[in-house]
Amino acid sequence: MKITTVLFDLDGTLLPMEQEKFIKSYFGGISARLARHGYAPQTLIKTIWAGTEAMIRNDGAKRNEEVFWDVAAGLCGESIRADEPHFNTFYVEDFDKIQTSCGYQEKAAKTVAWLKEKGYRLALATNPVFPAIATRKRIAWAGLNANDFQLITTYENSRHCKPNPAYYQDVLGELGVCAEECLMVGNDVTEDMVAQTLGMRVFLLTDCLINKNNTDISAFPNGNFDALATFLKELNEE
Repeated sequence: MKITTVLFDLDGTLLPMEQEKFIKSYFGGISARLARHGYAPQTLIKTIWAGTEAMIRNDGAKRNEEVFWDVAAGLCGESIRADEPHFNTFYVEDFDKIQTSCGYQEKAAKTVAWLKEKGYRLALATNPVFPAIATRKRIAWAGLNANDFQLITTYENSRHCKPNPAYYQDVLGELGVCAEECLMVGNDVTEDMVAQTLGMRVFLLTDCLINKNNTDISAFPNGNFDALATFLKELNEE
């Protein structure tokens, strides 16, 4: 079946980053902001990690956003829900400072522009553990516009996370497409290449490769952005 839709991961794919460096900057920034409101840094970090892990295990009964705040309230008390605006203020006022922990790949924006020109539908299939405001800012860091994508997964609109195949099923349902007409492009072998189990085509971008289980990546089409461009042109000619 002809490919009509391309799904992109964000962190480490369209937006180059060293995950550990980004996480360190992120926790440093949000801890500094929330310390003003009485949250000890280690307690806050523990809470965010616990909420994130719960979202990754989400069985779909609730939206990821609800799962996160339920866990946070269980650890810090119900009062943390009233402090959600302070978290949002961090994303509005401080989050852009973390951009320095990421890189920039001009070929990412060029690739997205070329696909749009060719008439492909595009979706941003980033793991939905962040609120929309944080995701849109990271899109901008990559030199892209949120309007480039027909769907952007965030913790507000998602009920599963990678590497659960149900996450990709949800994306397919939202887009109204079947797996066989989709290509998933990502840098994480475990989280992104699992889309192949549903029948999607995949491409493993190796610029910021994450391969926690040391999987043989020769099982997937893979390479840098130049290799991706070649792969996409071949798809376009099919």
